[in-house]
Amino acid sequence: MPTANVKALTESTRTKLKDAVNQLEPFLNNNALLQLTSEDNGEDAQNFYKGLLSDLRHLLVFSEVSVEKLGVLLRRPNFDTDYAERVLYEVYHQCVSAFFYPKNECYSEDGRYAYTGQDAIRFRFKPTRESRGIVLSVSKVFEELRDELSYYENDYMTQRRMQGQK
Repeated sequence: MPTANVKALTESTRTKLKDAVNQLEPFLNNNALLQLTSEDNGEDAQNFYKGLLSDLRHLLVFSEVSVEKLGVLLRRPNFDTDYAERVLYEVYHQCVSAFFYPKNECYSEDGRYAYTGQDAIRFRFKPTRESRGIVLSVSKVFEELRDELSYYENDYMTQRRMQGQK
């Protein structure tokens, strides 16, 4: 991929990840397990919110680390295209995959709804309005990133293997 395209994609990715971080951080700082389960003290609610908060914290950390790596890349006097492609590959596999395939499976993407204009995210348990809102809000960011970085899903590593690199 040409250097100009990689640099533009790096800038765009950093901006989008910063947006996701700016949405996730206040939610996680202002919501605790006890607050989210105050209305429903059932075991299902407890397990759902424990998993959701854990997945969102992991996503926040992966996103913050990626924003920092992308920022370092963009601040360098000479843009390192190879390193940028490696970091974009990591963003796809750590951030985008962490969002769409959460470890605790509190929500999932149902592709049948993607073309209907409805939200494609389906929850395992009915969440609070705030919880639902944050997941749906950042889903838009990660959908855009998935579309933009889809090259890095397989093609990047295939290209590297063909060049004899790891």
